[in-house]
Amino acid sequence: MNLQQARFNMVEQQIRTWEVLDHMVLDLLEQAPRHEYVPEAYRNLAYADIAVPLGNGEVMMPPRVEARLLQSLNIGAEDKALEVGTGSGFLTSLLASLAREVVSVEISDILADQGRRNLEAHGVTDVILEHGDAVRGWGTHAPYDVIAVTGSVPILEPFFQQQLSIGGRLFIIVGEAPAMEALLIRRTGEDQWFTESLFETVIPNLRGAREPDRFVL
Repeated sequence: MNLQQARFNMVEQQIRTWEVLDHMVLDLLEQAPRHEYVPEAYRNLAYADIAVPLGNGEVMMPPRVEARLLQSLNIGAEDKALEVGTGSGFLTSLLASLAREVVSVEISDILADQGRRNLEAHGVTDVILEHGDAVRGWGTHAPYDVIAVTGSVPILEPFFQQQLSIGGRLFIIVGEAPAMEALLIRRTGEDQWFTESLFETVIPNLRGAREPDRFVL
């Protein structure tokens, strides 16, 4: 398999056509070795338009969703970022390429170890990797200029947006299948936020995310 050609096709056929035009994001994805973060059994699908399984019901988001996430967050070189869900470490490495500091939290022991190994293998050292449950945010290093939540939540609760700095941006996917919505939330003041709807998609829930109340007869 020609991985370089597959990566080029991913950028040109999936990502550019999904309204990703930021040259910094495109250049980053054209160079990033995504296949080296994908489990070996799925390596031939590293650049396909799918959510690659990581085990235990977890997935890597499709490349076009990762690209829209990065573009919408507009990460600057002085930003401090929080990633909720380290997974394979691939998105972590992209965030680390753009931000000043990245804090990445993973609830799964297995994925926390896998992500750490992948990042170490690629020399990504400017990341604080922590193991824990960040479904209600991660106050240890707050506030953050950027928060990227890599799993969906059925209900948008205020935990993440309250940990943003003024001017900070949150990417989060909210709802239940088959109707989930990717949102960009900007903190515009001490008690003010602006929410923008980006696109619809479906990804697995964050572990432990609160479900809506069900009406039972």
